[in-house]
Amino acid sequence: MACWYLTRQRGEKPGKNDSPKLYLFLQKQNKIKKKLKKNNLPAEIVSRMMENDTYSQWLGINIDEVSEGFCSLTMVVRKEMLNGFGIAHGGIAFSLADSALAFAANSHNKKSLALDASISFTTPVKENDRLTAIAEEVNLTRKTGIYYINVQNQDGKKVALFKGIVFRKDEEWFAATE
Repeated sequence: MACWYLTRQRGEKPGKNDSPKLYLFLQKQNKIKKKLKKNNLPAEIVSRMMENDTYSQWLGINIDEVSEGFCSLTMVVRKEMLNGFGIAHGGIAFSLADSALAFAANSHNKKSLALDASISFTTPVKENDRLTAIAEEVNLTRKTGIYYINVQNQDGKKVALFKGIVFRKDEEWFAATE
């Protein structure tokens, strides 16, 4: 029988020469690792997306939480984001909601692109307001997804309601072997 410790150090998989108890233990550990990796996959995808998303970076978006079909983002409205009325330009709340849509939709490891998006503004947004966008999946099929995104301020008051529909490509962010 091969030394199981040295076998693992070389990266070999559990083999028939290992003791039965050790073999079962290592199989269980591998299943746990795969499950943890799958559960962490949405965060890895969003991290990869944010690396190249200079607009979301410029907005100052922080990723609070992400899981399959869900995303929560926050940002603070700065002076250069205000319009001629002294309130935040509508594109700011729209952009935050759009980023939440993108991150929630892509969290399933299928590259997804917006087909349609609409927004209703309910309350003016002011400088220094801390906005939170919470994206929730409403429906998911093989080719499309529908998401509702609520945008609220630091007081929990809804400032915008956003609906987005995405097209889901066959292309994955991470191949199964990565």
